[in-house]
Amino acid sequence: MSSSSYDVIVVGVGAMGAAACDHLARRGVRVLGLEQFGLVHAMGSSLGHTRMIRMAYYEHPDYVPLLRRAYALWDELEARSGEKLLYRTGGIYMGPPDGEVVPGALRAARQHSLAHETLTHAELARRHPLFTLPEHFTGIWELEAGFLLCERVIGVCARLAMEAGATIHGHERVRDVDLRPDGITVTTDAATYTADRILFCGGAWSGKLLADLGAPLVVTRQPLVWLWPRSPDFFALGRFSVWGIEQSDGSLAYGFPMLSDVPGLKIARHGRGPVTDADTVSREPTDADRAEVLQIAQTYLPAGVGPVLATRICMYTNSPDGHFIIDRHPASDRAYVACGFSGHGFKFASVVGEILADLATTGTTPLPVGFLGLSRFACMPAPPR
Repeated sequence: MSSSSYDVIVVGVGAMGAAACDHLARRGVRVLGLEQFGLVHAMGSSLGHTRMIRMAYYEHPDYVPLLRRAYALWDELEARSGEKLLYRTGGIYMGPPDGEVVPGALRAARQHSLAHETLTHAELARRHPLFTLPEHFTGIWELEAGFLLCERVIGVCARLAMEAGATIHGHERVRDVDLRPDGITVTTDAATYTADRILFCGGAWSGKLLADLGAPLVVTRQPLVWLWPRSPDFFALGRFSVWGIEQSDGSLAYGFPMLSDVPGLKIARHGRGPVTDADTVSREPTDADRAEVLQIAQTYLPAGVGPVLATRICMYTNSPDGHFIIDRHPASDRAYVACGFSGHGFKFASVVGEILADLATTGTTPLPVGFLGLSRFACMPAPPR
C-alpha cells in the first residue's frame, strides 16, 4: 500500500468537494480529492441534470449574502471554463400569504433590497395561467432565479481543479481517518495519505464519516420525475420559469423548464422523504414515487400531466434544523466539515468551495457563515434512541 503527502485532502468530490478542490488548486495548494465512486456519478445527491438557484431565500435571510457571492462565482466559473452552467429564467414562488414560502421570500427580498414583485391571486392567474392554485394563494416573482446544470458543474470544477494541479482519485473509498494533533492520516482501499488539513464533503455518507460530529444527520430518499406534457411548447426554456408551490404539509412542489437535450418536464417535492441509508438506498423507482409527482401536476399544473419518461432517486442529508453545517470539526483544528445541506445546498457549491478553501488555508473566512456553525446544536435535546 503506497503513501503520499499533501497540504489538504478533500473527502468526497461531489458538488462541494469538487468546488473546494478547484479553489484550493488555484491557490497553489497541493490538494488530493478522494471519491468513492466515479467522478460525476449518480449515486448521491447531485444527479438529475438541474438544480434550482434563487436569491429571495425563504429558508433564512442570512443566506442571501452567501448567495450574492455564489452567483458571482458561478458567473466566474462559466467565464473560466467556457461552459454554460447557470440559466437565469426568473422564478415564481406561490403559497398561502401566512405560510412559510411567500412571507419568507418576501422578508429576504426586502431585507436585502432584492428585485422582486408581489402578485395577488388574480395577478398569478393572469401572468402564470398554467398553474391552478387555491383562491387564497399569492406569489412572489424573482428575476434572478434560475437553475444550474448540476452534473456539468461538478465535472467542470473537477476538470479545472486537475488542470490547476489538483490530484483527484475516483473509485477510492476512505476507510479510516486519523485526526492527529500534528497532522492527518487517511487510509483508503488503495493507499495511505498524510496531510496538514482535511475537508469532509461526504454528502449522504457524512454521518458515517463524522460519527462524533455532535449533530445527527438523517439521510432520506428523494424521487425526481420527468413527465411528457400535452403541450410541451408551453414549458420550453425561454417560455417557462423555475417555480415552487408551498403544499399543505409544509413541503415545496417545484419544477423547471424543459431542456432541449433532456426529454420531459422535471417536477419534484422538496421535503423530507423516507429515511434511508446511503449504502443501501433503493434506487429502483416505485409506483409511489411516480404517483407523488403525478399528484403535484394534477393539482397545480394540469397542463404538465402526461406519461412518465424517467425517474431518478437522489438523497438528502438532513441536519437537525434543516440548515447547513459548515465548521471546524470538534475533534481537530486541522479538520473542517461541510454537510447537512438538507436538499437545498447545491446552489451554494461555488461559495462553499471558496469558504472551505479559506478555512483549510487560514482557519477562517471573511464570508458570513457563523449561523451555520455547530455551536447552534449545543442546546438541542438529544435525539431519541
